Amino acid sequence: MDAAAIFPHIPYYEFPGQVLAVELYKEAGIRGCDIGSYMLGNDPDTGEQLKSDNEFTRLAIPRRVYTQAHLDLVVDAVIAVRDRADQIRHGYKITWEPPILRHFQASLAPIE
Repeated sequence: MDAAAIFPHIPYYEFPGQVLAVELYKEAGIRGCDIGSYMLGNDPDTGEQLKSDNEFTRLAIPRRVYTQAHLDLVVDAVIAVRDRADQIRHGYKITWEPPILRHFQASLAPIE
């Protein structure tokens, strides 16, 4: 899903893909992951956050496992998050990250 389209006011360095993943989990227990700047990481020379061309949130849906009711719940949760997206003013900051593969282990905190 295009998290940047849902949260156009949240800059890439506050990880809109993570924002959408967290909000879906809070809304309905739906787990997803960022496919964007958070996963891309930092420039190895400057240490600055790289900007991804896309800020997506990925949901993996196994075939033949979920019913239509499950998928309806996902749709309802996405609509609910989208409808209150303007109330979510900020994203997340990294409080700790390993030197490589940060998207598996880094710690995030909401920006107040």
